[in-house]
Amino acid sequence: MGKHRILILGGTTEARQLAAALADRSDCDLLLSLAGRTAEPMAQPVPTRSGGFGGSDGLASFLKAEKFNLLIDATHPFAARISQNAAVAAKETGIPFFALRRPGWGRQPGDRWTSVSSVAEAAGALGEPPRRVFLAIGRQEAFHFESAPQHHYLIRSVDPVTPPLGVPHARYLLATGPFRHEAETELLKSNRIEVIVAKNSGGSATYGKIAAARALGIEVIMVERQQPADVRTVGTVEEALGLVDHLFSPEMNRGV
Repeated sequence: MGKHRILILGGTTEARQLAAALADRSDCDLLLSLAGRTAEPMAQPVPTRSGGFGGSDGLASFLKAEKFNLLIDATHPFAARISQNAAVAAKETGIPFFALRRPGWGRQPGDRWTSVSSVAEAAGALGEPPRRVFLAIGRQEAFHFESAPQHHYLIRSVDPVTPPLGVPHARYLLATGPFRHEAETELLKSNRIEVIVAKNSGGSATYGKIAAARALGIEVIMVERQQPADVRTVGTVEEALGLVDHLFSPEMNRGV
């Protein structure tokens, strides 16, 4: 029997770990696809491609032309458009498909969260009176806060926000996680932050600011995930590997 051809839509730590684990198997032929939004992506353990596919139709065509027989969506929990395109393309081609998504953070006693469904909604949730805001949402959607120019913003991202925000008070911090609780506490205190805007990414790498906010009594405007509801989803690399084994088992291939 030939090798199983697997396309992993990646860009997360979990995607990298899954690719590395599957790369050790002699029965798998992998391609890891990255969105191409990070200027200097980390080295990956398997062959990669970068950039989009041209929507769900383009992805479906790519899957068929390259004869893939498994699609895994291991993109960032907020890459909603890619995830939607993947779900549609998998349905269109009929190939097995699942998502690897780290679980979101849960509200803990002492957390002061305001949950919103989009970054645009988060900008409105800051309210009218000027506040000192820590924006920890990456650079792609920072422009939404131009609609609330009265606030003082501290904006942290991996790559520069270009163009800079059209607001009078903005400072930029370039940094890559993981971010530790103690350092986040110091950052919030030294910048006299009154409210944090964050995405519910899950995982430990960026949880430090959430724990620090809880300890300091700072409000967090939490952008919750908006993802396809009807997609088979696992929460860990181990579960993903188990599901790959299941999908490629002789019983499944015979249709038993």
